[in-house]
Amino acid sequence: MNLKDLKKQFENELTDNILNYWGKEVYDTSRNTFFGRITNEGTKFREAPLSAVFTTRILWTFSAAYRFYPTAIYKKMADEAFRILMETFWDNENGGIYWSVFPDGKPQDKKKQFYAEAFFIYALSEYYLAFNEEKARQIAVSMFMLMEKYAYDMEFGGYIEANTADWNETDDQRLSPKDLDVKKSMNTHLHILEAYTNLYRIYKDEQAEKQLEQLIRIFLDKILDHKTGHLILFFDKDWTVRSEIDSYGHDIEATWLMCEAAEVLGKKELIEEVEHAIQKTLEVTVKEGLADNGGLYYEKAEGHLQEQYDWWPQAESVVGFFNAWQISKDDKFLELAKKSWLFIQDHIIDKKGGEWFWGVNAELKTLPHDKVNGWKAPYHNGRMCMEMIRRIAKFD
Repeated sequence: MNLKDLKKQFENELTDNILNYWGKEVYDTSRNTFFGRITNEGTKFREAPLSAVFTTRILWTFSAAYRFYPTAIYKKMADEAFRILMETFWDNENGGIYWSVFPDGKPQDKKKQFYAEAFFIYALSEYYLAFNEEKARQIAVSMFMLMEKYAYDMEFGGYIEANTADWNETDDQRLSPKDLDVKKSMNTHLHILEAYTNLYRIYKDEQAEKQLEQLIRIFLDKILDHKTGHLILFFDKDWTVRSEIDSYGHDIEATWLMCEAAEVLGKKELIEEVEHAIQKTLEVTVKEGLADNGGLYYEKAEGHLQEQYDWWPQAESVVGFFNAWQISKDDKFLELAKKSWLFIQDHIIDKKGGEWFWGVNAELKTLPHDKVNGWKAPYHNGRMCMEMIRRIAKFD
């Protein structure tokens, strides 16, 4: 399969399957809001809450897609996500966005989880890039200021996990029930890195530049374990390590997000340092996390491998391996990217109902998880398609 054919496959997957599904099935025209939960069988739950992660990811995806294909439905979906975020998620008293709201607009959980606040910055920046909406840019910058005021750790560096609605300390820092209740996590830092990278594209401010570079340094000096090649997932406030979990999806995702951040900063030495640092991560991802069938395992905790293949690590594998090929010119990475994409086509894409399943188990049977929910949005798979279209276009 040549790159031209591969690019066409990603274009078709993005427009005909992923975005078409979300535009037709997830937006409820009778209520002017999104369905917060849809099962694999297509059952829709009108009363399911909307999460900030879900809604900001919709905003980012359709804004980004509009920049590739400026169509009315993509603008409509982005505009509606922006409206819902500002009308129901935005905290008029304290600033920032709530963690979740009910479909009628009433808050369900008012906490300020900085993972979600970061996605808000990420999405607002993309909305500005797509539609030149100055209000979105101003809110993104104000959110950056709030993050620096309340999340940034002046003593040890990095960012804490969460605050209460009014930006005070909370007794529950967890991003989800399965996460450790600690002050700092790789996952939150990864998506603040992603958010600040996009913000810097529209806000060439000295502080934004400084904090983005500092985030890259945190990954290089604190989060990336250079001995094992894995990212460390959980930390105390002073960066004391609190976990022994290897998350293969996050490992491969971080390799290309770190490269992207360094490239946006445009500092040659930093770009070279990042490209060198991720080599071991790529090696151990292939050696430990990649199955013979081309699927990427979810994670390994306390020596136990969780043998299932969730949708998002598969998407990140395609981009991560392709990025590795672009850097190294080693064709094995191009072949791995193609193999990951083939695994997705064979096992993850719902060819009948549209969109992607949550994943498959060790026997490659579809998992009974929701197709749409607070964590399952068109972001990982949509972003994969757009990244691959953009990257392959450079070879045209």
